[in-house]
Amino acid sequence: MKYVFPAIFKKEAEGFSIHFPDLESCYTQGDNLEDGMEMAEDVLAFTLYRLERDNGVIPAPSDVKSFSVGSDELVTLIKCDTIVYKKRNNSKAVKKTLTIPGWLNEEATAKGVNFSQVLQEALMNSIGRDS
Repeated sequence: MKYVFPAIFKKEAEGFSIHFPDLESCYTQGDNLEDGMEMAEDVLAFTLYRLERDNGVIPAPSDVKSFSVGSDELVTLIKCDTIVYKKRNNSKAVKKTLTIPGWLNEEATAKGVNFSQVLQEALMNSIGRDS
């Protein structure tokens, strides 16, 4: 799933502290603004992935205009894709057992079909994602 949430960046003596007001315990920091943006995307994806996995409630994102911040803070939108995060951080192979008709097994084996690849491609197509 793709998400966009507001983040508040606060300038510190060295770098930035970052939090997402709509998400409990969603904090990070960055050495500079660019690093902070990367770290913010990563912690946002992790937090939302964990909520998806655990069937938690994902709140609606607040409007960035609803925040009043100090002179050493800025509000920006951070986007993430939890499917991309899962693919990057959870790509361990999982063994699955399946059943197909014997004639189909014989034909596919004779043609050198890679069963794992076909199943992965079919599953990606079924959930509407590219590989």
